[in-house]
Parts: sequence; C-alpha cells; structure tokens
Amino acid sequence: MTALEFTYNIHQVSKALKPFAMRLTRDSEDANDLLQDTMLKAFTNREKYTDGTNLKAWLYTIMKNTFITNYQRMIRKNTFIDATDNLHYINSSESTTYNDAYSSFTMDDITKAIESLDDAYKVPFMMHFRGFKYHEIAAKLDIPIGTVKNRIHIARKELKHMLQVYSHLD
Repeated sequence: MTALEFTYNIHQVSKALKPFAMRLTRDSEDANDLLQDTMLKAFTNREKYTDGTNLKAWLYTIMKNTFITNYQRMIRKNTFIDATDNLHYINSSESTTYNDAYSSFTMDDITKAIESLDDAYKVPFMMHFRGFKYHEIAAKLDIPIGTVKNRIHIARKELKHMLQVYSHLD
C-alpha cells in the first residue's frame, strides 16, 4: 500500500474512531487528543501495518493501547513515595475533587434521547452500539440486514437532531 493510499484509508476510518475515543475518555477535548495521538502513531508506524488486514481494528487497538498507557502514566504521575521510615505509597489524587456536572448532564441528555427512540430503531441501534455486527443483529431480530442498517441510520439521524445542542463539541 502506498503512502497516499494509506493516508486516504486512515482518513476514511478515523471518523469512526471519535465515538470510541469519547467512550474511553468521556471528555471531548481528551477524545480529540486521543484521536490525534492515535493518528500520529498510525502514521509513524505505517510500516508495521500489514496489507490485507483490518485497518479499522488496527487503529482501534492503537487507540485502546494509547489510552491505557496515558492512563497508567497519569496514575504514576499522581502517585508519590512517602520518604518517611514506613515508606507508604500515597495516591495524591484521593483528595482531588473533580466537577463532572457537565458530562453528567450530557450523559443524561443522551440517555433520554435514546430512550425516546421508537423500539424499532432503539433496539438495533443499542445492539450495534454494544458491538454486535449488522448480520448478528439481523439474525437475532429476524429482520433483513438492509432493514437493520436503515434503522440504525435513522436512529443516528434522530439522535443527531435531538442532541444538536452538543454539535459544537466536535
């Protein structure tokens, strides 16, 4: 695969990574940073990608591993060693208070929007969100795969409309 083809394919798949980054970080800015780190690592390690393998899965793996590494680094940074005689490890983040009100409101709104969907759209959408493939959803619900794709598309479209107030977070 040429560098141009690789860049084009990465760009096409990168749009699907944003929701995964949001689920991992639960913060729009952190999700953007994680997505940027993932793309950087993908480009710098292009030679490690094997043609014919699943590019999207490769990128998801890079993103997941980057998130875990960053999380572990943050925990180590917030942990210090007490140099007294008893040498206890003390995690300084226990006394830190975070204000999660904004993300709490956002999650409440998302949950309400999903709950307000008609079951015909909500069920396939939630199954897909939880990781089921289109053909698995079609088999489980005993409906054609085209219907599954259409219902998920309509659910996304309705959710996008209902949650339009959050469109500035992209």
